[in-house]
Amino acid sequence: MQDPVFKTFRIREWEEPWHTDCVPKPLDCRFNRWRPVMLQKCLGILILLFMFFSVGQSLAAPTQRQDTTRRLYDRVMDEFKHRDYKAAMAGFQLFIELHSESALAANAQYWIGECQYRMGRYRDALKSFNEVVSNYPLSPKLAASTLKLGQTYTKLRDHETARLMFDRVVGQYPDSAEAELARKAIEATATAEDSTNQSP
Repeated sequence: MQDPVFKTFRIREWEEPWHTDCVPKPLDCRFNRWRPVMLQKCLGILILLFMFFSVGQSLAAPTQRQDTTRRLYDRVMDEFKHRDYKAAMAGFQLFIELHSESALAANAQYWIGECQYRMGRYRDALKSFNEVVSNYPLSPKLAASTLKLGQTYTKLRDHETARLMFDRVVGQYPDSAEAELARKAIEATATAEDSTNQSP
């Protein structure tokens, strides 16, 4: 006859096997305990990746805009170098409309004046060079624009105003290449004035 205690133990062993308590449940508990930590780490990595790509795009965008601006400017300059002054003037005007905040906007305004000067449109050229002087006080084209004002006034036979412009170049930009040209222009202007005064 089988011992009742042993029989009871066998029944409980069969109904509740040890492996159901010892293996799955502890693993499930450990996984559930670490799941929030894993999710936080994954979320942190995703945030870092998003920030990295966002910063990269924000840094690349200005560079791409600068490249596009420079390409347009160079393309219009090619028109000027090929002496297609009408097309170049229209191109520089469009450039200023599209990129008015660009550091090259003052240069574009100067080259508009150059186009007009070379086309014989001296009154328009005066306006363009004056715009550089008035609207772009920090432009590297200030000396060149002032010199061109003097040359344009010379073309219009206003030697007195031309002399004032040349003197301004020499006084404000004494060591520049424009100042050297202005000195020569002053001598030429003085000669022209002498010739005018000596004529009957």
